[in-house]
Amino acid sequence: MAAPNRGQKRARGAQGRPGRTLVFMLIALVALTGGIFFAPKQTPRLGIDLAGGTSITLEAKELAGKKGAINKKNMDTAVGIIERRVNGLGVSEAEVQTQGDRHIIVNIPKGTNQKQAREQVGTTAQLYFRPVLTVADAAPKKQPEKKPDPSPSASGNGKGDDKKSPSPSASETKQGRALSEGLTNADPAAKKAQLPQQQPQPPGVPGDLAKKLEKLNCTTQEARSKASQDVAASKTSESVVACDEKGQAKYALGPVKVEGVDIKKAQATFDQQGGAGWIVEMQFNDKGTGKFTKVTTDLSKQQPPMNQFAIELDGEVISAPSVDKPIPGGNAQISGSFTQETADSLANVLSYGALPLSFEEASVDTVSAALGSDQLQAGLIAGAIGLALVIVYLVAYYRGLALVAIASLIVSAIMTYTLMTLLGPAIGFALNLPAVCGAIVAIGITADSFIVYFERIRDELRHGRTLRPSVERAWPRARRTILVSDFVSFLAAAVLFAVTVGKVQGFAFTLGLTTLLDVVVVFFFTKPLMTLLARKPFFADGHPWSGLDPKRLGMDPPLRRGRRRSAPATGPIDPKEA
Repeated sequence: MAAPNRGQKRARGAQGRPGRTLVFMLIALVALTGGIFFAPKQTPRLGIDLAGGTSITLEAKELAGKKGAINKKNMDTAVGIIERRVNGLGVSEAEVQTQGDRHIIVNIPKGTNQKQAREQVGTTAQLYFRPVLTVADAAPKKQPEKKPDPSPSASGNGKGDDKKSPSPSASETKQGRALSEGLTNADPAAKKAQLPQQQPQPPGVPGDLAKKLEKLNCTTQEARSKASQDVAASKTSESVVACDEKGQAKYALGPVKVEGVDIKKAQATFDQQGGAGWIVEMQFNDKGTGKFTKVTTDLSKQQPPMNQFAIELDGEVISAPSVDKPIPGGNAQISGSFTQETADSLANVLSYGALPLSFEEASVDTVSAALGSDQLQAGLIAGAIGLALVIVYLVAYYRGLALVAIASLIVSAIMTYTLMTLLGPAIGFALNLPAVCGAIVAIGITADSFIVYFERIRDELRHGRTLRPSVERAWPRARRTILVSDFVSFLAAAVLFAVTVGKVQGFAFTLGLTTLLDVVVVFFFTKPLMTLLARKPFFADGHPWSGLDPKRLGMDPPLRRGRRRSAPATGPIDPKEA
């Protein structure tokens, strides 16, 4: 008796705990579904071809004599600049991303001026160095008790200079002299002491410019966007008023003294010898060296804040370092309380001013909202027809087993929908028409997994086994086939995603996602559900509508279930029951 009992335990152990697995799957479904209610939108984010809008594909071109300029770093920097421009248009839910090695895709939803969008995203960034005339609070009204946060002034601490500044100061370097950068974590008292009192008309600022500065409001994104557009539209020989990119201060700036194209190189490095931490090093070309030497010589004679120069990108001040000594030689470094991330960011912006790339429009597609709605409706109808045909086939051929397949398809559909909804705000996934096609194709892939498993079970039954052992013996063989099939589908989707450009990636992403979900559903829902149903007489006894009828399976002579179903898996079979 001991051996049969051990055999029975092994047989039960092989079947696992299907009830717990199904409960786990139910909890996962509830969690995913509940997550939708905490998402910004309860529906998947639609792509341009479904929601309507403008899709611009930009192709990078190398300038003459600048081989190898099309690389990941330059492309990522360009994406960041274009994002700033698109956001400056007041566009919400826009997408800017690289596609392949030399393309940038800009998807702008409906409601945006197409001409303006094309002008903004298709040109090289405008980077300028302007002298600071004065700096004021970001709000249009004066607030004496709350001072703006300009860059702290620099003080020399070279040889023979023991005077210390409360903020980082300029020092001699091998590459030239350094410029102190504004700090967000500097001593507030020091910052307050360095800021001159705001006057109705600051010295050196023309009256009309002072009035513009007083009225300028930099506290909202819309106001900053309008101000940056005004600056970008002005001439380089004009004085302007501008906001900083974070909306903490506003500036009156003089005419452009140095252009971004005069920068030969900019990079972030860690200063171990000088102890300045992360710094940004700049190197100017021959033309820029003379300009930079002259402007730093002039600024070093001024008092704060007129000894600062603003680094202006597309009409916004991204940095305003100060100068206490002339900087000849065309080499300088900006020091401050940088982190690696902030130093890299500033270096990239400076590099983009001289980025040896230009962009040409490879394509511009405009889709109306009505056309997108029609496409979505057609896609959903096609998916519904495909799903209906699959269900009809399953019911006609597998009868009762079709309930398992249909339930698995419903679970897969719920998981696909919830993940698409959650991935929208998480990674910017947008459901476009090719993605809908990928989801439709996935119906066949998922149904194929059920068919493989059901046919393996039927093969085991044809060999004279009862249902419960057949379900367990069929699983290892079906599992290998399902994994190999899904791996091939996922590999194809991954390769397609990597090599394609544009909307085809939506098809590849959806196909890969649904393929992974197919594995999850089959392992954690279909298999345990089938294990539980194998214990029910309707299936175990081979009811004609169960899909496991011995006559339909071609078993000759048909085997009876009944008591044989409960016999020990490893024990002898009574000849009378055979």
